[in-house]
Amino acid sequence: MEHIRTPKVENVRLIDRLTPRKSVVGTLYLSSTHTIFVENSDARRETWVLHSLVGSIERPPTTPSGSPLIIRCKNFQVYQLLLPQEKDCVDIQASLIRLSRPDRYGELFCFSFQPNVDKEEREKAWGFLDLRAEFSRMGIPSNLWHVTPANHEYRVCDTYPSELFVPKSASPAIIVGSAKFRSRGRLPVLSYFHRDTSAAVCRSSQPLSGFSARSLEDEQMLQAIMKSNPASEYMYVVDTRPKLNAMANRAAGKGYENEDHYTNIRLHFIGIENIHVMRNSQQKITDVGDMRSPSMGDFLWGLENSGWLKHIKAVLDAGVFIAKAVAEEGVSVLVHCSDGWDRTAQACSVASVLLDPFYRTIKGLMVLIEKDWVSFGHKFSHRYSHLDGDPKEVSPVIDQFLECVWQLMEQFPCAFEFNERFLLQLHTHIHSCQYGNFIGNSQKERRDLRINERTHSVWPHLWENRAEYINPLYRADHSQSKGVLRPVTTPYCFKFWKGMYSPAERGVALRQSPSDCLNAVREESQQLEEELSAHQERLAQLVGRKTSGETRKRNGVIERSHRLIPKDSEVGSPQDYFTCVSHAPSFTLPLKSPTTPKSSDPDDLSACSDLESGVADLSSHASSACDDAKDPDSD
Repeated sequence: MEHIRTPKVENVRLIDRLTPRKSVVGTLYLSSTHTIFVENSDARRETWVLHSLVGSIERPPTTPSGSPLIIRCKNFQVYQLLLPQEKDCVDIQASLIRLSRPDRYGELFCFSFQPNVDKEEREKAWGFLDLRAEFSRMGIPSNLWHVTPANHEYRVCDTYPSELFVPKSASPAIIVGSAKFRSRGRLPVLSYFHRDTSAAVCRSSQPLSGFSARSLEDEQMLQAIMKSNPASEYMYVVDTRPKLNAMANRAAGKGYENEDHYTNIRLHFIGIENIHVMRNSQQKITDVGDMRSPSMGDFLWGLENSGWLKHIKAVLDAGVFIAKAVAEEGVSVLVHCSDGWDRTAQACSVASVLLDPFYRTIKGLMVLIEKDWVSFGHKFSHRYSHLDGDPKEVSPVIDQFLECVWQLMEQFPCAFEFNERFLLQLHTHIHSCQYGNFIGNSQKERRDLRINERTHSVWPHLWENRAEYINPLYRADHSQSKGVLRPVTTPYCFKFWKGMYSPAERGVALRQSPSDCLNAVREESQQLEEELSAHQERLAQLVGRKTSGETRKRNGVIERSHRLIPKDSEVGSPQDYFTCVSHAPSFTLPLKSPTTPKSSDPDDLSACSDLESGVADLSSHASSACDDAKDPDSD
């Protein structure tokens, strides 16, 4: 609270971004974790903004109507306030700058967030995802792959997980030697194993090759990976960087694999730009989303000038190349960039989504992020500015992965169990610091911070609310939901993600999204089906009672007719042999359609229109007096 200069300001206006002339008046409060705006209306509606989500605070020049303040959040929400006094506006800005940029981890919201769960529940929540079980699902360990104790207590690489899966043929000496020849000690290890082809996706950082250096152990490690796939005689090394960038790193004693030294490898460059280019590109695409009623020319120029979709295409192309190599060619792949925690994570994750239907489910995507991003040392706190640090370290790396998934969802709407809202919720939690999953830059750092003891896990929270994230078009048995996805990556297939980058549009879309409409239709259909089943059971009971009643009545008619047969001397007209028994007409609707259609013309839709709509045709079953007079056995 010592950083809050002014805890409360009255008569503040919250301006609508879509229609700036519209605004609501209320009171602005500052707490240690949130900025809260409470309307003065009878509804007393509240708007809460978490300080960890605040990206920037702008204070435009003062106007005659007051002092404006613009709060831009990391999830691209924008709040525009108008304060009556300039002094209050300056104090609020200074307070928010300090509160949104803490100096140390202990000031983050996750360490003070206390949901209503006990210690046992919290420990259980942290065990919700089991990465050992995930590798077991892939069929690992096997006779060719096993877990190595080499990185116990993070002795070999402090940014890798403590449990690493490597080829069985790789000895401890090879593992340690390979780690020494790789940037940051990030040696080649298993990320994903494809059971159908026995091909593997491995990941590492760049080799310290320079212009001529080599390592026998690193060469043997790649040879071991290649031989762990008996069906293939070579493997791909995918360098996700532009080749020019990789060549420039050779001057610093780093670089890429020399194909003359590594036997049976095929080197392939992808061309994903570095974190600085991506940061600038996202700022430009955000500006496009902020445009108010842009012309088509301005929108298209802004989209092209940002280069954002070009970068998304590059990441998706990397995943497509890896997936094709593994699934179609049956060849193992080693993926790396510079340090192996940004572009490498993107490429491996996109490839996994394309290869494995499990990662296209809600729990599967959680497991994938935990495996390829959290455990393998993606620098969450640096990349998403959790603490006050170097702004050049900030970059939208996982934002691009989430967008690649969204682009795939647009091409394959039936293949994903989750909807767009799930991706947006993940994006918000990565930046919000409400839960401890994405705090820190490595597994070791989270262990040292005692994250599991001091914070809560987001995964059970998302799982409990999974009904909100279900894609109504998803079917587990659908052709899109099985096997490998093969997306088209030509430029015209990529779309602007307005749900992410256009906050005003997002607010309108969330009020009644197509997904919500489909969910509502599905729920109503289920209710109608349940009602129909209940009515069918009731009708079956009524039909049973009617049949038994008619049987008793028919027996009575036969007995009376026997009694009424006249003697030979009393025989008169033929009508004397019949007794007309009148009864109430039946109102039971037939549940089955007539066997004979109304028309023999196959193109005549009138013949089956009633069947398609599920409504019985009453006109064809109307009862008449003559029908009622017929003997039930005459049919």
